[in-house]
Amino acid sequence: MSKLISPHGSDRLKPLFVTDADRNSALTREAEDLPSVLLSSASAANAVMLAGGYFNPLTGYMNRADALSVASHMQTTDGLFWPTPVLNLVESSGGIEPGARIALQDPNVDGHPVLAVMDVEAVERFSDAEMAAMTEKVYGTNDKDHPGVAAFNSQGQVALSGPIRVLNFSYFKTDFPDTFRTAVEIRDEISAHSWSKVVAFQTRNPMHRAHEELCHLAMQRLGADGLVIHMLLGKLKPGDIPADVRDAAIRKMVELYFPPNSAIVTGYGFDMLYAGPREALLHAVFRQNMGATHLIVGRDHAGVGDYYGAFDAQTIFNDVPEDALKIKIFEADHTAYSKKLNKVVMMSEAPDHIKEDFVILSGTRVREMLGKGEAPPAEFSRPEVAQILMDYYQKLDA
Repeated sequence: MSKLISPHGSDRLKPLFVTDADRNSALTREAEDLPSVLLSSASAANAVMLAGGYFNPLTGYMNRADALSVASHMQTTDGLFWPTPVLNLVESSGGIEPGARIALQDPNVDGHPVLAVMDVEAVERFSDAEMAAMTEKVYGTNDKDHPGVAAFNSQGQVALSGPIRVLNFSYFKTDFPDTFRTAVEIRDEISAHSWSKVVAFQTRNPMHRAHEELCHLAMQRLGADGLVIHMLLGKLKPGDIPADVRDAAIRKMVELYFPPNSAIVTGYGFDMLYAGPREALLHAVFRQNMGATHLIVGRDHAGVGDYYGAFDAQTIFNDVPEDALKIKIFEADHTAYSKKLNKVVMMSEAPDHIKEDFVILSGTRVREMLGKGEAPPAEFSRPEVAQILMDYYQKLDA
């Protein structure tokens, strides 16, 4: 049995999901009589990540001091490295006071069932200046047109903090039964494969040839035993391809173009932050928690628009204390198919090439082609993957 990388901040994972069926049922019944708060989608996603062990070793939502410290210094007040605040923000406390036990309702499931039970330790309000400072530090901007900035600042300024016990995994288990996995489950699967060196690939999009070859390249250069393709299953900005379509496209690619038992396709229940460099650090934290030893960080990782430099998500790792993370980064440049070499390469490793030597298509152009039922060139996208995407876009236009 291979020895897996240690989780972040502890010797073993401490997921906050209540696994004991009797205890879960008892808490669910108790919650019916508790004061309740309807969570924001972001707070619900935080609960799901805490439940699955991805946010180990956190025990619940951060208080004001920890959130401000994390935003400013990337560590909690007790010194734990953490790159983004994990908050339960609400518009108003609704009379809830420290010491209360409350039920947290799921905003993303019909009827708003109870997602978790929380013991409230503090009820604190962030000032406008504090919200602006946190936003600037985490997102690198206060521009309200940035989807992450807009989502963060739409929740409210009152933070309810304290430990939580999570009773279910929201809609992720039911909507994505074959794909959603907790950090605990992925660790178990890695162990079952006897992998010790494991590469994680983050995606919120379908994977084209360049992504596929980048994964092969990283595994080859690192001498990795296996690959975990780990897709975001939560809320995205308008225009992004929905998770079920991405899932089908990626599974088809792995089925046809990866050796058997070399890659597993999984997903996690979180809303995209679009926080670029800070989100890349968060990706590293929870990929370590799920058992990956390496994370591929590419050009404009977790970015949006022109808010971040092409390689800011790589260079930010230079600011991380040496002992803060055990997971390592595989730095990737933009990858594209070389007409000269007849294969996908990292563009920085082809110095004798000019732009016209590569097959490069903008996202807009690819969407236009797919919407018209035109498959992108085989050098850009596998035909079987393109077909799944064409079917999706043509239904949109129908």
